[in-house]
Amino acid sequence: MNRLPIFLQVRGRRIAVVGNGSLAARRVETLARAGAEVWLLTDQPSEEFDALKGQYRLGDLAAPEAFAGFPIIYFAYEPEEEPDEVQIARARKAGALVNVADYPRMSDFITPSVLDRNPLVVAISTGGDAPLLGRMLKARLETLIPSSYGRLAALAGAGRAALAEKLSSHQARLRFWERIYDGPIAEMVLAGDDVTARTMLEREIDSCRPDGSASDETPKGEVYLVGAGPGDPDLLTFRAFRLMQKADVVLYDQLVDPAIMDRVRRDAERIYVGKKRANHAVAQEEIGAMMVKLAKEGKRVLRLKGGDPFIFGRGGEEIEKLAEHRIPFQVCPGVTAAAGCSSYAGIPLTHRDYAQSCVFVTGHGREGPIQLDWTSILRPRQTVAVYMGLAHLDYLTKEFLRHGADPALPVAVVENGTRPNQITVTGTVSDIAAKAKAHGLRGPTIIIVGEVVTLRDKLNWYTPHPGNAHADA
Repeated sequence: MNRLPIFLQVRGRRIAVVGNGSLAARRVETLARAGAEVWLLTDQPSEEFDALKGQYRLGDLAAPEAFAGFPIIYFAYEPEEEPDEVQIARARKAGALVNVADYPRMSDFITPSVLDRNPLVVAISTGGDAPLLGRMLKARLETLIPSSYGRLAALAGAGRAALAEKLSSHQARLRFWERIYDGPIAEMVLAGDDVTARTMLEREIDSCRPDGSASDETPKGEVYLVGAGPGDPDLLTFRAFRLMQKADVVLYDQLVDPAIMDRVRRDAERIYVGKKRANHAVAQEEIGAMMVKLAKEGKRVLRLKGGDPFIFGRGGEEIEKLAEHRIPFQVCPGVTAAAGCSSYAGIPLTHRDYAQSCVFVTGHGREGPIQLDWTSILRPRQTVAVYMGLAHLDYLTKEFLRHGADPALPVAVVENGTRPNQITVTGTVSDIAAKAKAHGLRGPTIIIVGEVVTLRDKLNWYTPHPGNAHADA
């Protein structure tokens, strides 16, 4: 380790920045955010500093004692400027630690790439050898550390004093926080319920045993209802991925792509509860009972569903059962099939020139094709996205025509949307059923009805895997 990493308290301290361009302005902004008393040493601030008025004081760089009284001085030269070694030497002679932007060999310290989740801060440095690599690693950490971790750190800070009064042993306090960070309280914060989390933390501090363990050793389980999206694992949300890594057991559906299951924690138990049309592996009531049972055993249960669980995913029914049994749960939405499949097919669901509204309907009910509200569906300049309609496509198109739809109204059927084997078949209300049958579509599909389908030829951007048949008929 060539340099010592340090988090320095600069609140209220005088720190100087030498420069007059965008790099100097960013230094001033960062230091002011950390609470420093910032002095800008320059002849005349440029327009870059207009938005920073009130965040710095102006000093005279030409004054004999310009560098006196500053423990830290940043020299922020623009790329076309050469460092003034005389000024840098003067700053060091005045007793300051010096940073020269982009010149690590001339610097006493380096400013790292910072991931700010205040009060949680992560700093990354490559010693000045590869700053771009540091920024790239920071970008990756951005996806792994949600902003809510800052709130979790703040919650822990608020409880430290009370816990120290209750537990004198460092080891006991360590055990306590390990339990909190890996349990329901942390999940409450990450889910956005800080008030409940604070109440739970106060209760845990009051009731914990001298060794830091919980007074009630009965394990507390919870359920994560997570939308896995339409298939492409890159469409998983950061929060979905985090919950997938926490789960002890996973209940997953037919629509969850194997590539997404590969992102689940490796040692998690996996239980298939999938449904195909007219072939339910596990009845809905049994799935709810299973989640309750597993959670009561203290397990973290991931209920992973294709698309979004609250859009024709019966997610509401499942968490009703959890609520009845007072099982802690949280819901993580996913990219619904209509949004994902239409995007990957190059078909915008709304467009200023073609459709100012969009409705989602299901084409399949408990007893077969569903009876739709055709008056609300057949409106001009509106897109209709039909879920689970492939098996009844012939019936649906006939109903469209019977209720006054134009036979030439464009329609697209997207099978396995967002996946490498995506197939898109286009046609009209009058011929799409025959075309879908001719191409052997089997599902899962989303059906898109409306003038926006005509934009596909212009906006189609996604190319499925070359080995798959890609239909555009």
